[in-house]
Amino acid sequence: MNLHDLSRHAHAGLIDELNLISIEGGIYVLEAHMDGRAHPLNDNAGKTLHLRSVEHARDYLRELPPLPFHLVHAVVHDEMCGMQDGTQDTLRVPISFGSAW
Repeated sequence: MNLHDLSRHAHAGLIDELNLISIEGGIYVLEAHMDGRAHPLNDNAGKTLHLRSVEHARDYLRELPPLPFHLVHAVVHDEMCGMQDGTQDTLRVPISFGSAW
Protein backbone atom coordinates (compact mmCIF):
# COMPACT_ATOMS: atom_id res chain seq x y z
CA MET A 1 0.00 0.00 0.00
CA ASN A 2 1.36 3.44 -0.87
CA LEU A 3 0.35 6.87 0.49
CA HIS A 4 -2.23 7.40 -2.27
CA ASP A 5 -3.93 4.06 -1.48
CA LEU A 6 -3.79 4.80 2.26
CA SER A 7 -5.37 8.21 1.76
CA ARG A 8 -8.13 6.79 -0.43
CA HIS A 9 -8.92 4.02 2.07
CA ALA A 10 -8.70 6.38 5.07
CA HIS A 11 -11.12 8.91 3.55
CA ALA A 12 -13.50 6.03 2.76
CA GLY A 13 -13.38 4.97 6.44
CA LEU A 14 -11.77 1.60 5.70
CA ILE A 15 -8.60 1.94 7.82
CA ASP A 16 -9.00 0.58 11.36
CA GLU A 17 -5.74 1.95 12.76
CA LEU A 18 -2.19 2.94 11.94
CA ASN A 19 0.89 1.61 13.74
CA LEU A 20 4.26 3.31 13.64
CA ILE A 21 6.69 0.52 14.45
CA SER A 22 10.02 1.39 16.00
CA ILE A 23 12.86 -0.76 14.74
CA GLU A 24 16.36 -0.92 16.17
CA GLY A 25 18.63 1.70 14.64
CA GLY A 26 16.19 4.62 14.74
CA ILE A 27 14.05 3.40 11.85
CA TYR A 28 10.27 3.52 11.86
CA VAL A 29 7.92 1.71 9.52
CA LEU A 30 4.24 2.41 9.14
CA GLU A 31 1.51 -0.18 8.78
CA ALA A 32 -2.18 0.31 8.19
CA HIS A 33 -4.68 -2.18 9.56
CA MET A 34 -7.60 -2.88 7.27
CA ASP A 35 -9.84 -5.93 6.86
CA GLY A 36 -8.11 -7.71 9.74
CA ARG A 37 -4.68 -7.50 8.09
CA ALA A 38 -1.63 -5.30 8.47
CA HIS A 39 -0.54 -3.53 5.30
CA PRO A 40 2.97 -2.04 5.39
CA LEU A 41 3.34 1.28 3.64
CA ASN A 42 5.62 1.40 0.61
CA ASP A 43 7.47 4.27 -1.00
CA ASN A 44 7.10 5.24 -4.66
CA ALA A 45 9.57 2.51 -5.66
CA GLY A 46 7.45 -0.17 -3.98
CA LYS A 47 9.89 -0.73 -1.10
CA THR A 48 9.02 -0.52 2.58
CA LEU A 49 8.80 3.12 3.60
CA HIS A 50 11.32 4.08 6.29
CA LEU A 51 10.55 7.08 8.46
CA ARG A 52 12.98 8.90 10.80
CA SER A 53 10.74 9.85 13.71
CA VAL A 54 7.22 10.30 15.02
CA GLU A 55 7.26 13.87 13.70
CA HIS A 56 8.33 12.63 10.27
CA ALA A 57 5.37 10.22 10.30
CA ARG A 58 2.99 12.99 11.36
CA ASP A 59 4.22 15.17 8.53
CA TYR A 60 3.86 12.29 6.07
CA LEU A 61 0.27 11.62 7.22
CA ARG A 62 -0.87 15.26 7.47
CA GLU A 63 -3.51 14.95 4.73
CA LEU A 64 -5.28 11.97 6.33
CA PRO A 65 -8.38 12.19 8.49
CA PRO A 66 -7.80 11.43 12.20
CA LEU A 67 -7.34 7.70 12.83
CA PRO A 68 -6.30 5.61 15.81
CA PHE A 69 -2.51 5.91 15.72
CA HIS A 70 -0.02 3.98 17.88
CA LEU A 71 3.71 3.93 18.40
CA VAL A 72 4.78 0.29 18.74
CA HIS A 73 8.01 -0.85 20.42
CA ALA A 74 9.29 -4.34 21.11
CA VAL A 75 9.93 -4.83 24.81
CA VAL A 76 13.70 -4.52 24.98
CA HIS A 77 13.97 -6.59 28.16
CA ASP A 78 12.57 -9.62 26.33
CA GLU A 79 15.06 -9.18 23.51
CA MET A 80 18.02 -8.76 25.88
CA CYS A 81 17.15 -11.79 27.96
CA GLY A 82 16.66 -14.08 24.97
CA MET A 83 13.04 -14.92 25.66
CA GLN A 84 11.33 -17.35 23.33
CA ASP A 85 9.94 -15.94 20.10
CA GLY A 86 6.32 -16.53 21.08
CA THR A 87 6.50 -14.75 24.42
CA GLN A 88 7.76 -11.32 23.38
CA ASP A 89 5.44 -8.46 24.21
CA THR A 90 5.11 -5.10 22.52
CA LEU A 91 4.48 -1.70 23.97
CA ARG A 92 1.71 0.18 22.14
CA VAL A 93 1.40 3.86 22.98
CA PRO A 94 -1.39 5.95 21.46
CA ILE A 95 -0.10 9.10 19.78
CA SER A 96 -1.91 11.99 18.18
CA PHE A 97 -1.88 12.96 14.53
CA GLY A 98 -1.16 16.56 15.44
CA SER A 99 2.31 17.74 16.31
CA ALA A 100 3.31 17.81 19.94
CA TRP A 101 5.11 21.13 19.34
